[in-house]
Amino acid sequence: MKKRRGFTLVEMLVVLVVIGILVAIAIPRFAGIASNARVKQCDAQVKSMTAAIERYNLDTGAYPAALATVTGDTDYFPDGAPVCPVDGSAYVADVDSDGNAIGVVKHVH
Repeated sequence: MKKRRGFTLVEMLVVLVVIGILVAIAIPRFAGIASNARVKQCDAQVKSMTAAIERYNLDTGAYPAALATVTGDTDYFPDGAPVCPVDGSAYVADVDSDGNAIGVVKHVH
């Protein structure tokens, strides 16, 4: 009599259980990685806007009166004003004590 080659039902169930456990471990980690990436992208955009404000100051000799002056200028942001990738909100900049100069861009989640 010839022996059949293949997997038994028990072997298949064991493999499926192991795969299920691995997936249950991996999915929360991937979700956390995506969230961290969005926060890091937000931080990078804040640094980019701060650098653009300083560049604007070097170009014109004065700080912009509003953040939109810099973010709306295609010389500084060709793709348009950035928005927060975490919550989709707009960025806000500090105004100095005179009430007319932009300082460091701040954004809190």
